Amino acid sequence: MSDTSPIILWFRRDLRLSDHPALHAACKTGRPVIPVFILDDLVEGLGAAPKWRLGLGVEHLSRTLSDKGSCLILRRGAAMDVLQELIGQTGAGAVYWTRAYDPDSMDRDRSVKARLKEDEIEARSFGGHLMFEPWTVETGQGGYYKVYTPFWKNVKDRNVEAPLPTPGQIPAPGSWPESDALGDWQMGKAMRRGAEIVRPYVRLGESAAQSRLGAFMAQRVADYTDDRNRPDIDGTSGLSENLALGEISPQQCWHAGIRAREEGKRGAETFLKELVWREFAYHLMYHTPRILTGNWREDWDAFAWNEDERRAEVQAWKQARTGIRFVDAGLREMYVTGRMHNRARMVVASYLTKHLMSHWKIGLRWFEDCLIDWDPASNAMGWQWSAGSGPDATPYFRVFNPVTQLDKFDPKGAYQRAWIAEGQSTPPDTALSYFDAVPQRWGLSAGDSYPEPVVSASDGRQRALNAYENRGF
Repeated sequence: MSDTSPIILWFRRDLRLSDHPALHAACKTGRPVIPVFILDDLVEGLGAAPKWRLGLGVEHLSRTLSDKGSCLILRRGAAMDVLQELIGQTGAGAVYWTRAYDPDSMDRDRSVKARLKEDEIEARSFGGHLMFEPWTVETGQGGYYKVYTPFWKNVKDRNVEAPLPTPGQIPAPGSWPESDALGDWQMGKAMRRGAEIVRPYVRLGESAAQSRLGAFMAQRVADYTDDRNRPDIDGTSGLSENLALGEISPQQCWHAGIRAREEGKRGAETFLKELVWREFAYHLMYHTPRILTGNWREDWDAFAWNEDERRAEVQAWKQARTGIRFVDAGLREMYVTGRMHNRARMVVASYLTKHLMSHWKIGLRWFEDCLIDWDPASNAMGWQWSAGSGPDATPYFRVFNPVTQLDKFDPKGAYQRAWIAEGQSTPPDTALSYFDAVPQRWGLSAGDSYPEPVVSASDGRQRALNAYENRGF
């Protein structure tokens, strides 16, 4: 192949132009760059909210590339088939992409790379979704870390490469191949009426992500250590949505955190630790992919999880009608905004897996369908941590009391008022929006009475402890 042959840049969960190693490398060659997004089976299989949010991100990236004189080519089909077709149409001599770390994506990418090399097409994968590649962080004995604290100690002083700039120019080919129309893909179809409710809460694209990071570092990071636990105030960065789709890189967040720490902002260290917690989840997914589908602690396989999703208790949980205000507020926040405060996530997950004794897989799948910031590694680790079956988990006998948790972290009741309409004479729009976002078949309205607890905090805790005792822990 000639050195002037185009490079296909395969975008996936890396929807940005700045600090994009694959894009930077492609542009540096001076060869024409053809950005491509492929709707393959892995994308088709996403839950309703993540797929819809990804569609918004792809649309925004397409506009951003157009502003740079480039173009995002959209194609639908098996990744290898699409790439081979594009290579034949454009004469491309290389395909570049950012690495993924979940097992299905890794299997696909290995197969694609092998086939491209057979066809004498250059195939290169780059970092960019993580700060530390999973094979570069090892214990003194040579294995992977199974506990977060020593993982943090290993990486906290490592060099994290400075973010790469946005290319000044993206070389274009002489002619562009045909592209699908994004609207024909109907990536938001499964969201139904919920899309209209969630859309105002979306902070879409690279520019919004950078603004979000800047505002957090300027205004909130100093108090982050305490405020991140308070769902009643705006104390977090909100960047999970953008990190999930690569609209901002962890390296960009890390260096902003380092600068804030050097400026003496007290919460910056905690923010850095949270970035490393995300890395830890990805490293565990890479080394032990069973975390996505089964108990990470295999001794939990014999535990009598209830897996019946049709149970009235589970349906009440899904509908945010458990009668436990912290649980219901958290779930309603998710239905209206597409996200849920992290403290609420822990309480919501604990209540399902411990008070209701239901399998964590039920919650994992539900979040996978409902969260716009869904991330495979973080979702799996969070659920297994809460359930007690995962790495670095909270002790199995620690059962969050959702009532005292709400008293502690929502002392004036602002969070519950924001999301629970029943019983309020003039509920806010946030609380009323829940009834517009959820399926009509649930038959819910703000005029309903708020339910009694399906399982009380004390009864649920005792039930969980009895089950653990019988399990023989």
